[in-house]
Formats: sequence, C-alpha cells, structure tokens
Amino acid sequence: MTGRFAPSPTGILHLGNLRTALASWLSARAVGGRWIIRMEDVDGPRCRRDIGEAQLRDLARLGLESDEPVIWQSDRSEAYREALARLHRADRLYPCVCTRKDLQTLAAAPHAEDGLRPYPGRCRDRGWEGFEAALRFRLPKGTVSWEDRVLGPQAEDPAGLTGDPLLFRRDGCFAYHLAVVVDDGAQGVTEIVRGADLRSVTATQIRLQEALGLPRPVYAHLGMVISPDGNRLGKRAGALGLEALTGRGLPMEVLVGWLGWSLGCLDEPRACGVIDLIGSFDWSRVPKGDVRVPEDWS
Repeated sequence: MTGRFAPSPTGILHLGNLRTALASWLSARAVGGRWIIRMEDVDGPRCRRDIGEAQLRDLARLGLESDEPVIWQSDRSEAYREALARLHRADRLYPCVCTRKDLQTLAAAPHAEDGLRPYPGRCRDRGWEGFEAALRFRLPKGTVSWEDRVLGPQAEDPAGLTGDPLLFRRDGCFAYHLAVVVDDGAQGVTEIVRGADLRSVTATQIRLQEALGLPRPVYAHLGMVISPDGNRLGKRAGALGLEALTGRGLPMEVLVGWLGWSLGCLDEPRACGVIDLIGSFDWSRVPKGDVRVPEDWS
C-alpha cells in the first residue's frame, strides 16, 4: 500500500491540510505501507519553493516525513509531455481556443465551492494544431463508479459534471488533472486521501487514468475542517496553521490529540504523538461530516 500527501505550495498548511496529511499517514502506517510527499507546484506563478519548504518543516514537526525523496512537479515536465503524446496518439486530445479565464484557472486544483461548470465542447471539432495549443481531454460519456473509504459507494458522469478538462495551457503550464494522475501512476500510489471538496473531480481523473493505462487508486474524501463560525478555512488559514497555533502556546501533543480525535482514533481529545494513534486508526471510525475548530484556537 502506498499513500501520499500532495499539497500545493501556495500558502501555510492549515488544520484541514494537517488533518488530511495525518489521515493519509495513519492509513499507510496502520498496514505497514509506504507514505510519500509530493509538492504540486505545477501552477508556477502561484507556487513558491520557500512556501513548500515551510510546509515540509511543519509536517516534520508533526512527525510526518516522506519515505522517499520529495518530488516537485515543476521538475516533471518531460513526463507530462510524454503523457500528452500518448493521449494524442489515442485521439483523446483536441485544441481549445476558449476564454482566457478558462485557461488561467486550469492549473489549480478545482474545488466544489468554486462552482464547477461543464465545458460545453465548443472546440471538440477543431483539427490538431500541435502541442503549442491549449489542449483538452476528450471524455467519453458514461457513469464512473467507485467505493470511497469515507463516503461509501459513489457514481458520477464526468462528461456531464466537468466536461472535457484542460490538460495543457498555451503558456506551457500543465494541468492539475494531468500532473496528479501521471505522478500517482509513476509513484505507485494506491490510496488517495483528500478533502471532500475534490470529490467532484474524481470521476474525471479516473477516466484519465483509464486513457493512460494506469491503475486506479482507492479514494477517501474527508469532511472539511471549518472555523468556529461554520465557514470554510480560507483567509483565516494562517491563524490556524501549525506555527501560529504553537506560537500562541498550544502544545504540539494537544494539537495532535485533537487531530487524532477528529479522525476517530480517540474517544476524546487528549495529548499524544502521531505514533500513538496508529494502532487505533480505522477508516470505519472516521466521521463523514465536517469538523469544527475549537473556539479558543481561532
């Protein structure tokens, strides 16, 4: 079993990110599996190496370190180009000349609250223009089904939900969908743990795995960590990051205990280390809904 945590180095890891990382790590450790970290910095303008290094330090402070050298997507362009070439040979790509806004939002991982709209297929009949054009993946129609370790049985027709996803931008930027699927396949990832806000793109990524002949990982989509007032962690994420919380006097063991409790490892929050949680981790105990941050932490 190989699990992974793959943050984008665009900001501080907040409690929601740390909870996802811990769940993935515990799932791998509970079965004696391998756990790796990958930096998803494919969206060059928004990603910074120093932020990524800070994220790695925070994970290490929790006790979460990669079993293999950390891969940075910005170093993986050749692999993504080869994947595009394979899709072109299979007649699964076509050029797209749609709006600048479509192209600008391509590289970032999409989230449910962003209001996904299916691409209407305006460019599907365009002739091949080479790898310099923006490129979309031709999705087949039909429902994709999978068993989610948190949410249970899932089914979605990605052609109707997201439409044909962009995989490559004219300025040379590779898409989140392409990079994540190629890297998960290359690294032998068998389990993907992430937030429920990314559940809506799972079927699209499964179709891409199929087109590239890659095995399908098992998915687990966690409920979100929300602020005491019920809002998703956004601009307040910095105040709910590891450095900020411990800097205000919150002991690391208390933070870990709360995260472990939020994943069903403990009956109530209590101070502990991540290693203490391994024996009690079980996906059947992980809650499906959102988790609210304690009032006195914000």
